[in-house]
Formats: sequence, C-alpha cells, structure tokens
Amino acid sequence: MTILILGLILFLGVHSVRIFAEGWRTAQIAKRGEGAWKGMYTVVSIVGFGLILWGYGMARAQPVVLWAPQLWARHLAALLMLFAFILLAAAYVPKNGIKSWLHHPMVLSVKVWALAHLLANHTLADLLLFGSFLVWAVLNFRAARQRDRAANTVYPTGAVAGTLITVVVGVVVWAVFAFWAHAWLFGVSPVGR
Repeated sequence: MTILILGLILFLGVHSVRIFAEGWRTAQIAKRGEGAWKGMYTVVSIVGFGLILWGYGMARAQPVVLWAPQLWARHLAALLMLFAFILLAAAYVPKNGIKSWLHHPMVLSVKVWALAHLLANHTLADLLLFGSFLVWAVLNFRAARQRDRAANTVYPTGAVAGTLITVVVGVVVWAVFAFWAHAWLFGVSPVGR
C-alpha cells in the first residue's frame, strides 16, 4: 500500500497545486518559465502515475476486502461510466452544450469515474485509489468554479451538432471500454462477459 499511497500523493499533489497554492504556482511559472514548470509537472505526474499503477497492482494481488461486492453496484457503475465517458468527450469536442453548461466536464468525469469505481469495488486499495480521486475531483471542481467567477469567465454557447457528436463519441468510447478494453487492460469485464 505504501507505493500506492506515495503515487497518489505525488500525482494528486501536483494536480492540486491550483487548488491550494495558485499564487505559488503563478510565482514559480514567472520565476522558472512555463516550459520548466510544465516539464516538472509532467515528470512528477508520470512518476506518480507509475507508482499508482504499480502499487495498485501489488495491492490487488493481496486484497484487503472491506465489504461484499454487490451485483447491483456493478451494473450501476457501468451506467455511471457511460456518463463519465460523455463528460470526458465534452472536454474535447468543440462547441458542445455540455461544456457550455457544466464548464469543467473533465473534472466532473473524474468524479463520476471515481464514484462508479467506489461502488463496484470493495477493497482497501480501491477505497484509497478511487476515494482519493473523488475527493480531489470535488475540491478541484470547486476551485475551478471559483477561478471562473473571479475571472468572469464566459464559456461559449454550445451547438446542437457539437453536443450530439459529444454524446456519440462518449457512447462509442464507453462501449469499447465496457465490452473489450477494460477486460484487456485490467482483467475485469464491467459488463460481466
């Protein structure tokens, strides 16, 4: 668990600088340059992510079970993941109404992803991993909305075509993950095949 926790601290820590230390971040970028900041950010993120994968893999080999898995939770998680993939697509598809309305769909996607996986999984490692990401996403969304209000950020109005493309892309990527990629990558089929 130590490696998983260290990975979470590094990965979520570097991704939390804008939540807890926006002024320090701005000062570091001014002092060192944006390229150096992004380089450091990227290296720490990659190291943290690698440690998360390694630590979670080790923890799955010797799981500490916290509660009995529930079939309904697995089905609900699969449905929630459909929404998570649509929100993720909304972060990238231009001129969609979902981003126009929610402003930060990627962070909301992480919230839904983490909640879905907390419902479907039942070990201490799952609680640490997905619980940490859920707390981070809640705090990050709040901080991003505060920054938007302070900067009077106005998001462009979405178009019907962009919104439809967003939904289609999200559904297709969800289907690929649900019916194939999740089992291939993680050894677990979320749809029970």
